[in-house]
Amino acid sequence: METAATTIRANEKRAKRPFRQRLLEQRYLLLMLLPAFIWAVLFAYLPMAGLYMAFINYQPMLGSFWTNLFHGEFVGFKWFDYFFSNGDFLIIMRNTLASTLLSLVVSFPVPILIAIAVNEIKGAVFKKTVQTVSYLPHFISWVIAANIIVTVLSSDGIVNNVLKWLHLTQDSILFLQEGKYFWWIVAIGNTWKEMGYNSIIYLAAISSINLDLYEAAKVDGAGRFKQIVYVTLPHLKPTIVILLIFSLGGVLNAGFDQHFLLGNGLNQDYSDVLSTYSFRYGLQNSMFSYASAVGLFNSVVAFIIIVIVNSASKKINNQSLF
Repeated sequence: METAATTIRANEKRAKRPFRQRLLEQRYLLLMLLPAFIWAVLFAYLPMAGLYMAFINYQPMLGSFWTNLFHGEFVGFKWFDYFFSNGDFLIIMRNTLASTLLSLVVSFPVPILIAIAVNEIKGAVFKKTVQTVSYLPHFISWVIAANIIVTVLSSDGIVNNVLKWLHLTQDSILFLQEGKYFWWIVAIGNTWKEMGYNSIIYLAAISSINLDLYEAAKVDGAGRFKQIVYVTLPHLKPTIVILLIFSLGGVLNAGFDQHFLLGNGLNQDYSDVLSTYSFRYGLQNSMFSYASAVGLFNSVVAFIIIVIVNSASKKINNQSLF
């Protein structure tokens, strides 16, 4: 008790020192932080000036970008009103939410299960093999991953061959030409590609659990399954909550690469999401201001969702991101 009280008093005394003195003492830590600070300013905050494009009628002409930006005709919320009032809004939002939420439901639990399963594996060689095989898809670009998915799901691909062999279908199913399959394809593709890499965070959290807790559980008669339920999962709860907040914050970010590469004219009613929609209008149709408005709407809604989910988590579980 005396040691804890002494530590608290020392921390309080340290916090009351003049700011200049604390700055001088931490100068080397601040110097190490400087490159990251400069990077954040240049690539994260300075480009935010371009958000002004969403409120003007931007037309690229001769001269610098900033000259065209700040001398463009101010139109206020015209582009936002156009986005909300045209017939595309409901379809795009339906596709974005359905694809993202389905991917979240399918892919979020899988890394947790993989981390727990890998932690329970006793053989070192087999354990490393499982980890390597599950990590590899993360390092494959979506261009290659999409080609693998297209090949697997083609009319003479392995999926159709297995379905025919099991006599579940007589004719090949054209998965990527029928929109009703698209959201499931993206959800399973996201899970396959990222499940191993995302499990690293949970494995790190599991490795920090005190082994004495498992020994105590064994003494109480708990088998391996009960050890997972009553020791592993409760200690993973803070990590799960934080990652869930991050995931829900990106609920409108369905992923550009997979939707753009797997989408086509036949499934566009299901594959067109906010990111592909803004790309099509911004770069292909040269409606830069309209695309900026769509992107800004996406970012604002994502920020609001993060704040709401974080506040709810703080009240319910007393765990939050900030």
